[in-house]
Parts: sequence; C-alpha cells; structure tokens
Amino acid sequence: CRCPRGLRLPWGARAPSAGVTAFPLCRYLLCSSGDFVKVYSVSTEETLRLMGGHADLVTGIQLNPHNHMQLYSSSLDGTIKLWDFMDGIPIKTFTVGSKLLALYALPSAEDLVFAVIPKKGERDTFQLVSVKLTKGAGQDLEGKELSVVLDGVGASMKHIAFGREGAYVVSVKNVTLQVYFFKRKLLNRFSLSTMKTKGGDNRFSCVVCHPTEDCIATGHADGKIRLWRNFHHKKEYTYSTLHWHHDIVMDLAFSMEGTRLLSGGVESVLVQWHNESSCQKDFLPRLGSPIEYISMSSDGALCCTLHTDNRITIINSNLRFSRSIQGLIKSRDVKTGLVVDPRTKALVLNGEPGHLQFYSLQSDQQLFSLDIVQRQYIHQEGLKQSDLVKVAFSAQGTWLATVEESEEVTDPELQLKLWFYHEEAQSFELNTRINTPHDNHITDMCFRDMDGLGDDSLILVTTGRDCVFKVWVMVEDNDPEAHQSVSWSCDFVGSYRNYQATNCCFSEDGSLLAVSFEETVTVWDSLTWDLKCTFCHPPGNIRKICFGRLTCSKYLIGATDYGFLCCWNLLTCALEWSAHLNIVVLQPDPLSEHIAAVSWLSKESSLFVFKPNEPRPIYIQRNLCKEKILLAAFVPRDEPEVITTEKYLWLRKSQLFFLTDTQELMTLSTKSLEERLTPSSKQLAVEESLPVTPFSLLLGKHRRQQAQEDIDLGKPVVHNKQEQASPAVKELLHTPAHVLPSASFLCTIFINSLLISKENKSAEEVADEVEMESEKAEDDSDEEDVTAMEQEESSHMELLGEMTCKLSKSQEKELRKIRKMDYSWISAF
Repeated sequence: CRCPRGLRLPWGARAPSAGVTAFPLCRYLLCSSGDFVKVYSVSTEETLRLMGGHADLVTGIQLNPHNHMQLYSSSLDGTIKLWDFMDGIPIKTFTVGSKLLALYALPSAEDLVFAVIPKKGERDTFQLVSVKLTKGAGQDLEGKELSVVLDGVGASMKHIAFGREGAYVVSVKNVTLQVYFFKRKLLNRFSLSTMKTKGGDNRFSCVVCHPTEDCIATGHADGKIRLWRNFHHKKEYTYSTLHWHHDIVMDLAFSMEGTRLLSGGVESVLVQWHNESSCQKDFLPRLGSPIEYISMSSDGALCCTLHTDNRITIINSNLRFSRSIQGLIKSRDVKTGLVVDPRTKALVLNGEPGHLQFYSLQSDQQLFSLDIVQRQYIHQEGLKQSDLVKVAFSAQGTWLATVEESEEVTDPELQLKLWFYHEEAQSFELNTRINTPHDNHITDMCFRDMDGLGDDSLILVTTGRDCVFKVWVMVEDNDPEAHQSVSWSCDFVGSYRNYQATNCCFSEDGSLLAVSFEETVTVWDSLTWDLKCTFCHPPGNIRKICFGRLTCSKYLIGATDYGFLCCWNLLTCALEWSAHLNIVVLQPDPLSEHIAAVSWLSKESSLFVFKPNEPRPIYIQRNLCKEKILLAAFVPRDEPEVITTEKYLWLRKSQLFFLTDTQELMTLSTKSLEERLTPSSKQLAVEESLPVTPFSLLLGKHRRQQAQEDIDLGKPVVHNKQEQASPAVKELLHTPAHVLPSASFLCTIFINSLLISKENKSAEEVADEVEMESEKAEDDSDEEDVTAMEQEESSHMELLGEMTCKLSKSQEKELRKIRKMDYSWISAF
C-alpha cells in the first residue's frame, strides 16, 4: 500500500472557474469532473469509464478534431493529456508548465491547441496562447513552445470563441469585445457603455461564433443577447438585440447548421431562437436549476445543459427532454452534515432547497431525493425561507428524524419531523410533525437503538440553545382517525446550570447519554435520566463529543474550541489524556475502535486517527488538503479490503469521506491511481450489459447439466484450453486497436492458442484408445513424421508469420470423433 493521500472524487463540486464542457457523441457523453474525465452512456446514463491521471482540477476537454475517438484534456496541474477515451488510456502527456484554465482545439490547426494561462508577474490577468504539441515517440513530452495570441482575456472558457474555419478568435471581458484575425494579424476592439441605466448592464457574460457565417453572439449581465456583424471594420460594425432573460445569460450555443441559437440562464429555462429573430423562439422550462453550460453534439441531434446543481440534462433537437444525469447536488450550505443511511449505505445530506438527497457512492448515482420542507422554494435573494438543518437515522434505518427551521436569527420557526420507512412503498413517510420542539435553534440530535429491547428502546434526544435537552419516545396513538398506530411525544427535559446544550451522543450499548453544555460534558443514565458525572476542561466550549466503541467503550472523547482534544475514563471519572490540537471534525468508525480527527491550522487540514486507549495516533497525514475540511463520515465497505500493512488496517472495514468548505467530496485510498483504474474496472459497462442470446442460454444450461452429471458419476472434469484464460486471446481482445500488430502476425498466435494439447487426455479419450489399438498402431508409425513436420512448419511460421497449420492424423481423428457426437438433445428445445 502506498501512503494514502487526499483524493478528489469525481462526485465533488467543481470550482466556479473550472471550464467544464460536455460533448454528446450520439452514444457517449464526456465531461470533466474534479480531477477526472467521465464517459457516460447517453442511452443508459451509466458511467462507462472514469479516466484519471491529472494531479489537479480538469479545466477543459476537447475532442481531437482530427480523430474523434481521441480527447484532449487540460488541468491546473499544467499538463495537456491526449486520451483514447474508448479504452480509457492516456496516449500522450504534454507538460506546459503553467496553470491551464481553458482549452480549445481547431480543425484548421494541426498539432496546435489554444489555452488560457495566467500572465506572469501580474495578478488576475490572463492570456490566450497557442501551444505547440511536440511530436515524439515517448508518452511524456514537452509542450512549452507557447505563442501569445491575446492579452487581457477572461479566465472562463465561455469568454473566448473561435470563428468559422478558425479565421479569427473573439474574446469578451467586462464591456470590451476583441476580435483577432489570424491571417491579417489584425486586432479590433469594440466597447459598450459602462453606464447602468434603466436596469441595463452591458457587461459580457459569454460569447459564441456562428459555424458558417461571420456572426458573433454575446450574452450580457442584464439578460440581453447581441448578434454582431461586419466586425471586420472598427467603425462600420452592427449588432441586433434579442431579449427574454430577466437576469444574466449564462451560456450560448449555435446549432451545427447555425439556424438556431440556444441560450440559458438563472431562470432554468432553455430558450431556442430561430433565424436570429426575437419573434421566433421556443422554450423548454422547469429544468430544475440555473443553466451553466450548453453543448451541442457533433451531428446536431442532441444538446446537453449543465446545471448549477451538478446535473446534466440531455435534450433532443426538437427541444424535448430526453434524459438526466444527476451528480452529487451542490447545496448552498450542508447544514445536515454527512450522514450514512444504514439500509443503503448511501451518503445523505442537503440537496435541493428543502430536500434530502440519498447518494450512492458505489454506483455514483443519486438514489432518490426526499422533500422534507414540502414548500415551494422561491429563488429570491434576501427572502427568509425554511430549510433543512439536522438529520439523524435509527440504527436499522427504519426511522428518520429531521429538523427544519427558518432563516430568522432571533425567533426561528422550528419543526421536528419523524419519518418511517415503508418497505412496500420503498420510501419514507411522515409519521409525526412537532411544531416548536425547542424555543431556540436545535444544535444536535441522535437516536438510541438498543437491539435487545427492540422498538421499546428507540428514543430520540435533541439539544437546543434554549438550554435544555429533550427526550422523545414512541407512544401508541389511540385516535381512531389517525393513520399511524404510533406517534412521538416528549418524555423528559433535562438541563444543566442554565447553559446552552450543544452536542449529544449515546454510548455503544445505549446505557449512557453524553450532553455537552458549553464548557461542561454531562453523562446521564438513559433509563432513569439521573446525572451520573460531569467532565470539564477549560478554557473553551465543547465543540465535538463521541464515545469509544468495542474495547474502548469506557472512554469519552471531546474537542474544545480552544484547541484541546481530551479523553476521559468513564470508570475512574478522570482525564485519561489530552492533546493540543485544533480539532474541527471528530468522527468515530462504527465498525471499529478507531476515531478520525481533522485539525485546521495554518491554512491546511491534517488527519489524525487514534484509539482512545492509546494516546499516540496510529496514523497521521499532515497537509491532507489546502481546503478546510468541515464534515466527515465513515462509510462501511461491502466487503473488508485486503490490507497487508498494519498502519492502514483502520481503513479495512470502512472508507473515510470528507467534505471541504469548497464543497469538494474527498476520500482516502490505499491504492495508487494505476491500481484503482485497472483494466478490469475500466471495461465499458456496455460489455457487461449485452443481452444473452437464447442459444447461449440453452447451450450454457446444457453444459452446466452435463458437468453436474459428470461430477455425480465420479468422472473427472476436464477443462478445454479454450475455456481457460488464454494469454494470447486476452492480449488480442484487450489491447487497443491502434497498437496491435498486423492480423497476419496475430493469426498464428490465435490459432495455436486454440489447438488442444496432446498431453491433456480425458477419460473418454483413453477408453477410445484402448478400443482402437489397431488404429493406434498405424498412427504410431506416422507420429515421428508428423512431429518432424509440425516442428518444421512451426519454424516457418515464426519466420514468415503467415503459414497455415496442417492438421496431423491424430487431430483428424479428433475431428471424426466430434462428427460422431450426439447433438439430438438440441431438438428437445
């Protein structure tokens, strides 16, 4: 195992400056996602391939205009990679040496791509440069031959576009439009008024060029679209205006023939303009969230939109919704934390406003979204609305508790809801709604679920800024008009010296409840609700608490906001040890004694993994990432991972995930990138989902029955060489086509791999040889000649590679036996 490092996952949210583009190729859709490039199936929405190799955020992808089976990708790590995306392998890596913020590839420019890079010596200033892609035999090449095309361009890929046949390039920034003509080496600048009058805002937001005409379409901050013509002249240029969007135009795209213009913005509506006329337009509304990017397929049959909630929508050319690919939804603020659903092992957190998203980490797909608030969310800045803030599951995942509150600071509107999972409906249904469960904000909540006592042990504890914690229990509902047989009500209210209650958690056996009140941790008996003991480690309030598990269940861990991590012994009621660490995340592993603690110091996050009974950490990873880690969760593995190094055994049963303040989802891996992206894991999902033919089903069934009969009769099972994993066949099927040798060379290897070795003889063959002793005597006289002939032919094959193999008499005898075999069993079907 190599040292685990922070790995950005493809589910993570992208940085706002990342130029993410999607290319539907009728069958496949490609998009950049974190440090990876994903290949989706347009028909099934499955992730067919995950291509990793960049060391930082992927900022742009472009199909190779000279080979549409290849893809260019750029990254902040300063490299451009050329991929064979059908096989998922990198062909070339060009090291540019500067951060790449956007990428463009033109059919008219061979061995040349364009990129946006920061200008040296100047902050927040960017250049458009051409990058010469060096030709060479190796895989790692230099790409440092740069030529500046335009200065002072925008950092977003939407701020630059190339004209028809690559004759000119257009750049927009603020209120200035630049057009550079390559052949004439002429630069024209056009500026709009900076005055904001009558709600108008002329700042450019995006630009796109007509594919067949000299026409430029620009989007603006006030929702207007301008169509520029005659821009070859500085003073005689003209433009017309289209206006429907009430806010900023996020992106524009022309159809392949140029007769239609697509636009999208914050209204979540895709607008299609016909023939550059404001009177002829169509709409595709209710797309769910603001449109961030628009991309057209190479044949014009499909377009796709990328939305701010991390979703791709595939749309037909007639402006009809086709499919949707939902990633991990980017929420404004993940107030619920990272919670794991015990039933599905899905990651549960804030999704759309007022919704809870259940996201499968194994399939990289959203399982479903649960509407908690059940109110229409109004996208208006400054409007106070209710949102989901707390979530907790029972141990079996049958009960779900949620807390929603309004955004009012002083007098919030609170609701506590209890949901029960119905197996028949396969969804959660609301069981109990409690208005104003506390007089102030709820700070934490947790379930107690003791397996030995069943539902009678199930209780819920909530803590609030109203200086109390409350215990909620299930009671029978005697109301004849009630739809449920049970409901929830308050059973006990506890407090401590009128301090604000901040955190709560149960011990592993459920017998003890720990509640933190500012600087003090209190421990209560969960059956009698008697206060057993208190712990305090001033100065500073308690930020996080958790109990130890398994062999460490007698310990209680707490972290203070003054930078101390403390471990108390519940048997001696004394401080066991403490460490001076600024812990912001404290997460116990539900399947082991290990606890993960994340510290934030000097603008870097560090990870410490320890057992409460050992003050020395078993694992330390400093500088895990530059971003601040806000949340963490242990997700149980389906099967324990095989780990040989003792230092990393804590990752064997569970996988640790983090969420940063930039909403990037990260995890730790004990495997290198090459090991994670093995050829077996990179096979297209299409290969696994191919339908089985009826004949294949019948033949497979007969073979299984025949094999079982042979085993029952005590016959030895003989496997043919063809059924075994032949290296020659594997090499032939899994090697990319562009690096395979000639077919004439492969033919000999393939035919030889299918020949049956004379040393492997079945019991039936031995019996036949006893019955045909006379034939064997005749055959033996020819074996020496046959062997000599085969050796001579083999030597010729190695030299020429095209000689055919002549069957020997023993092999002809095998063919005769095959002809005599009884295939009458097929007639039964």
